[in-house]
Amino acid sequence: MSTETQSLTLVQAVRDGLKSEMERDEDVLVLGEDVGKNGGVFRATEGLYDEFGEDRVIDTPLAESGIIGSAIGMAAYGLRPVPEIQFSGFMYPGFDQLVSHAARLRTRSRGDFTCPMVLRAPYGGGIRAPEHHSESKEAFYTHEAGLKVVIPSTPYDTKGLLASAIRDPDPVVFLEPKLIYRAFREDVPEEPYTVPLGEAAVRRDGTDLSVFTWGAMVRPTLSAAESVAEDGIDVEVVDMRTLSPMDRETIVESFKKTGRAVVVHEAPKTGGLAGEITATIQEEALYYQEAPVNRVTGFDVPYPLYALEDYYMPEDTRIEDAIRETYEA
Repeated sequence: MSTETQSLTLVQAVRDGLKSEMERDEDVLVLGEDVGKNGGVFRATEGLYDEFGEDRVIDTPLAESGIIGSAIGMAAYGLRPVPEIQFSGFMYPGFDQLVSHAARLRTRSRGDFTCPMVLRAPYGGGIRAPEHHSESKEAFYTHEAGLKVVIPSTPYDTKGLLASAIRDPDPVVFLEPKLIYRAFREDVPEEPYTVPLGEAAVRRDGTDLSVFTWGAMVRPTLSAAESVAEDGIDVEVVDMRTLSPMDRETIVESFKKTGRAVVVHEAPKTGGLAGEITATIQEEALYYQEAPVNRVTGFDVPYPLYALEDYYMPEDTRIEDAIRETYEA
């Protein structure tokens, strides 16, 4: 196996992952608004149209329900479609197709049919976009049995998780944190590889407190962990990566070691997955708990525009304050 690598941004890793899987399996195809000749609004599919042609890189009408519905039919037929929704906030017109049909196809057919499709969408805030472009609604999709939900935080994981999602026999919602699409680079193998779904990654080992997070929030969390380390607080940072199925074993193992926890996500607090992680700790590791679990999240308001966006997003200082408060409790 070749050990050659290339330095990629996260969005370049998306493109490289799609290209690798399309080369590996001729049943893999891409469809969505502007994904073909234009290469996607974020250039995640740039060049794929020229390389694979209009039969495998399909420009669609502006109709999210039609995009997702078409992909479900393709998947039931035996193809492996990767539909793109231009922003995750545009997924709602196709929500019925996703939860009523894609998620239920295996159960409805008693296993005779599966729905091997990957629904990609840029998600999250921080880029000064208008409404419906910045939502973090990952909790919607984790609630639906039959869907897997994946959110990468690094270029390496992006390519490997996307490959695993495409090869999976069931539907995967693959949410890409656009705030870090081009924020940094990482060495990524040129050859195809996979990162398993359903396994969290410990990004920083620690003994005093565990922070659970994902997507674009991993970087400010690591920054906050390094900052409080100067005061002698040793923080473990766990990147969940896959939110459904959730890696509860890693959550519990980390919490048993530290006895304290903070959960960071940019979605609103009410109904957010911080509550699910907190419940897991209460149910499976209560006797190890030294302090209440703290949550650093977005607020229970519509996502704000422009001037107030920086106040909405969790950032280093809010995370640091939560870590210190939980450590001292």
